Amino acid sequence: MRTLLSPVFTFLACLAITTPAVLAGDPIRDRLNAIQEAHLRGRSARHDDHAGRSADDLVARTVGGEAAGGRWLNDRTAPFAVARTGFPNVSFELPESYAGLLPIDEGGDRELFFWFVPTENEAAKDEIVIWLNGGPGCSSMFGFVKENGPFNWMVGQYEPVKNHYAWNNLSNVVWIEQPVGTGYSRGIPTAKSEDDIVVEFGKFWKNFIDLFDLKERKVYITGESYAGRYIPYIADYMLHQNETTYFNVSGIMIYDPAIDYEMIHEDVPTLSMIESNRNSFPFNDTFNDFLQNKSAVCGFDDLLEKGLTFPPEGHFDLPIGAWPNGTVKDDCATFSDAARAIFLLNPCFNYYEVSQLCPVPWDVLGFPSSTFYLPRGYPNPYFNRSEVKAALHAPADANWTVCAEHPVFVGGEDNSTDLSPPSGHNGGPLARVIERTNNVIVGQGSLDMVVITKGTLLSLNNLTWNGAQGFSKAPAEPFYVPAHDVPFVESMSGSGVFGSWGRDRGLTFVTTELAGHALPGFVQSAGYRQLEVLLGRIANLSDTSPFTTQPDYPQPKGPLGKGNTPLQAVLGSV
Repeated sequence: MRTLLSPVFTFLACLAITTPAVLAGDPIRDRLNAIQEAHLRGRSARHDDHAGRSADDLVARTVGGEAAGGRWLNDRTAPFAVARTGFPNVSFELPESYAGLLPIDEGGDRELFFWFVPTENEAAKDEIVIWLNGGPGCSSMFGFVKENGPFNWMVGQYEPVKNHYAWNNLSNVVWIEQPVGTGYSRGIPTAKSEDDIVVEFGKFWKNFIDLFDLKERKVYITGESYAGRYIPYIADYMLHQNETTYFNVSGIMIYDPAIDYEMIHEDVPTLSMIESNRNSFPFNDTFNDFLQNKSAVCGFDDLLEKGLTFPPEGHFDLPIGAWPNGTVKDDCATFSDAARAIFLLNPCFNYYEVSQLCPVPWDVLGFPSSTFYLPRGYPNPYFNRSEVKAALHAPADANWTVCAEHPVFVGGEDNSTDLSPPSGHNGGPLARVIERTNNVIVGQGSLDMVVITKGTLLSLNNLTWNGAQGFSKAPAEPFYVPAHDVPFVESMSGSGVFGSWGRDRGLTFVTTELAGHALPGFVQSAGYRQLEVLLGRIANLSDTSPFTTQPDYPQPKGPLGKGNTPLQAVLGSV
């Protein structure tokens, strides 16, 4: 992916509720007051949670805090057990979890880091979910604390909070830092292509499965951004082994994925992205005319018009603004032109969520916007602090950064390139994974400018799978996030119709409004619902049933339409 200021992803997730003057009896005010009161009661209960517990209630094994015991604890897993209380800066009890390094090859010095959080959900007894961040070289601990882990520490938040939408509420989830050179993972990067990555990941995965006795489980692989390249290659490799003991891949879900050339994701749809978000791109007429002319002359407008016809009328080639290797010609670099212009207007512009304004907020990982930033007095990101490393059994001498400071691929003339073709090209791994699993979800956040929605849909509409090309009709069904209870104010996410989706021959494409690049971090309730679909817990993304973890919560009646659900239905009952 084009890195510009940094090779990263994910940001500020905030909920803004704007109302007219709030009067006595106002249902929104009453609902929010009830949430706040419930939060205060819950905080008091958390403080008293361990009062009166005897030593016999606790498992002997502790790691820097209260016992890490649980049903997955045994002699083999004990060295990886993470304390459930006393975790740095976390004021509440964590679920049972395990973390540390596992070797790629027995006796070797190359290891990958993981954090595994088993679920208590009985529906997940035969499955395991993998989460990977992208980069290449960006840590999956980002996804853990910013998106779908059991606790979040979002941009601008004072302290970690319990995540109401943690994916471990639905399934067993493991966050893995890969490839070698990423996060805490150990070793010197040697991979020149995805072919090298998948072999190393496969060896690590077998060791992980053996450690936790997870043989024959269904495997679902999820992630975002450059993981859109990793994951189809990894899943394709696993499926090619034709054995289910370790590699029972049953589906994948990739968010804002790098499945094509960078210029398809960025330059081709740049003008369209700007025109759809004029409030975030207040360019003057002169610059607008400049971009419009360039987009037309370089063939980008024609490509979008042809490529976003449903069903497609045949495969399409690169536009005249691209070189044969898929890179954009200098005089057609609309993305870079727009980036330079928007930073003059909004110096705090965030490629990953285009509505962000100044000031640049505080972030515990040092990645609050389009660039890395740690404020004065905070020299280390959270996962590079010694007490956090100790709690996670990570090497004390590791220099953890959210994205690797050195290349994790060593291919090409510059020894820093992934030589593999994009995963979403015809004849590539994405099509094969769709055909083998018939369970692939591609999700897009509408406010992402690094991997723009129309670019992803363009790529998919040029892809042939299961005997046909692209989508037979536009993916325009309403994507519904159910109304649900929110027990504490620090972890809230919306409900209603949040975008649109479509499914053809085993591939689902879904867009999510109000979401940026890290979709399940910006709209956590949407990511939660999408995981329910991947796991087969609900039929599809228009299903109006409640979350499976809140099965009795009332839902609105009648047709969804194309907008938000009725306000009174969203408010529900306290």
